[in-house]
Amino acid sequence: MKTNQNLIRKMGEFDVTQRTKDGFFNATYLLKQWNSQSKSERKMDNYFNVKGTNEFINTIMERENLHTPKSVYVKTRASRGLNAGTWMHPLLFIDFAMWINPNFKYDVLKFVYDELIKFRNDAGTAYIEMCEQIARISNKKETADNIKKVAQAINFIAQNKHQKMIRNEADEDQMREYVRIQKEVTMLIKRGFIKTFDALLNHLRKEWAEKHQPKVLTA
Repeated sequence: MKTNQNLIRKMGEFDVTQRTKDGFFNATYLLKQWNSQSKSERKMDNYFNVKGTNEFINTIMERENLHTPKSVYVKTRASRGLNAGTWMHPLLFIDFAMWINPNFKYDVLKFVYDELIKFRNDAGTAYIEMCEQIARISNKKETADNIKKVAQAINFIAQNKHQKMIRNEADEDQMREYVRIQKEVTMLIKRGFIKTFDALLNHLRKEWAEKHQPKVLTA
């Protein structure tokens, strides 16, 4: 299941924003961060005026079988927030980030080629399947609240905290953990190992304790 979210991760000392629906990066957001800390200001138009930039855009279009430059970068009409600015195809974003500063090269390459987006989508699918199983062991009136409680519990297991939209801050290892836990809950209910909602909460509490509780408290 692919739902559009803006994922935020650290790239060196800066935040990088990538949307899940197409993998595009917010180049404007990165540029603003750079300019706020640098003595030499960079401008987006200057990047697009570089001869090599247009050649690279055409290469991406040809190799990726894309038909318009808008398939490679999009300038949104939004003026504020993380949705505002210029969004770039991952390959163009690599080139753009290195144009800002060559030191970005390692961090950007690592970020683009990891499997964060894949695990974000897998976690969404596993979440739906888990919710269906939670409904089986819940009173109909309590199902929605029970699902909410389980989602919060899984946030604590995966990231040891809970807050709104916290999954959008998860790194690759944490997203792997979301997928694992949700699939585990689905399997345990489906096979009859967990038959009540209270039993499910107890299982999740044990998961959290094994991962996060100091060993001195469990001795």
